[in-house]
Amino acid sequence: MAALLDDDRLFPLDSAARDLARALYGSVRDLPIVSPHGHTDPRWFAENAAFSDPAQLLVVPDHYIFRMLVSQGVGLDALGVPRADGSVVQTDGRAIWRLFAANYHLFRGTPTRLWLDHTFETLFGMEVRLSSQTADLYYDRIAECLATDAYRPRALFERFNIETIATTEGALDPLDWHRQIRESGWTGRVITTYRPDAVVDPDFEGFGANLVRLGEITGCDTATWSGYLEAHRRRRAFFRELGATATDHGHPSADTASLSRAEAAALFARVAKGGASPADANLFRAQMLTEMARMSVEDGMVMQIHAGSWRNHSASVFASHGRDKGFDIPRRTSYVDALKPMLDVVGMEPGLTIILFTLDETVYSRELAPLAGVYPCLRLGPAWWFFDSVEGMKRFRAAATETAGFYNTVGFNDDTRAFPSIPARHDVARRVDCGFLAEQVRAGLLVEEEAAELAHDLAYRLAKTAYRL
Repeated sequence: MAALLDDDRLFPLDSAARDLARALYGSVRDLPIVSPHGHTDPRWFAENAAFSDPAQLLVVPDHYIFRMLVSQGVGLDALGVPRADGSVVQTDGRAIWRLFAANYHLFRGTPTRLWLDHTFETLFGMEVRLSSQTADLYYDRIAECLATDAYRPRALFERFNIETIATTEGALDPLDWHRQIRESGWTGRVITTYRPDAVVDPDFEGFGANLVRLGEITGCDTATWSGYLEAHRRRRAFFRELGATATDHGHPSADTASLSRAEAAALFARVAKGGASPADANLFRAQMLTEMARMSVEDGMVMQIHAGSWRNHSASVFASHGRDKGFDIPRRTSYVDALKPMLDVVGMEPGLTIILFTLDETVYSRELAPLAGVYPCLRLGPAWWFFDSVEGMKRFRAAATETAGFYNTVGFNDDTRAFPSIPARHDVARRVDCGFLAEQVRAGLLVEEEAAELAHDLAYRLAKTAYRL
């Protein structure tokens, strides 16, 4: 029995189902990791420099960690999270680590605790729980490891058995780090993903300046609707040159629209001049989802829609520390009505793949599974973000499978900024799915041979196929 991890964690309690889950898991545990959507920094793999200290590796970049600590009154500055204006925050890695360790008990019962304990034991060989008393033991052990070549980014990539990892870059990103990776001769496959939010969301800070910059780097007249669309086509092509197979769209709703060309041009003219009304901003985002789907039909890029988050909910934290600081909150989201304009245009396109994510679990069986269960272009992304958890994964499988089946889903992706958590997250997903399949066999819904094939599909093949990797 390991000190931090139970070998049979997350498997069913019924002994027969547990035995089968254990066998299924054993057949997929060591499969390569396909990580088709994430937020790891391509600079890590380009420069292959040593991670500076344990806090910078595990605490500072991970919003799952600092949002919990903030909820208990710990300030972002004390955790070393950079401020938007570059002003001073805590930079002493050991001080940050001690603060984290003193509050580690807050993560009991959360998926973050599972991921971290997996990382601590399997990557750094820890055998005692993190606490105030063991904080320095942990820090010194991890720091000692990070000083060796075996813990540099490329070595960890290979140790984690990652076959492909896709990062996410904005439409204006020059992709220099990806180019450097390609030119380095290293064989690890790190590709980019096209995320155009900054130039399709009129509420995005600096939207007007972003449009100007988009025109400058593409040579297109982004003051016109036709020039603006052509600029997107050129950027998508540029991203594909650096390996991109997918786009990603983080909209507050799943609303789509199907305006005439004249209506769309007039709408663009209104939002491009600045000061767009909330109605125009929402309509423009909706129209752009349809335009991006049309472009995916043209160029074959997989389209991901991450809808339903009220991003940067705290105005004060957004002002002080910027985006993606743990204050993105789920909200109710409609899909049946919202997606119909886009689906009327592209829904029956056999070569198109649109992957839908949600933060509203109430729509799994009512909306998402029925939609993906009939439209050939639609697939369901895994339980995402707040539901990237043991119970969240179980609820997703139970709610979606009866209507959409397994093969209208896309396996698992880890959506992480915390590089060392990637194998831990995939391990959790593989264990949960094997447990679900074992219970399906015990209920007479599958035979063991089918469950074994599905375990492989859910752990590896579906993601590889859906994202065209």
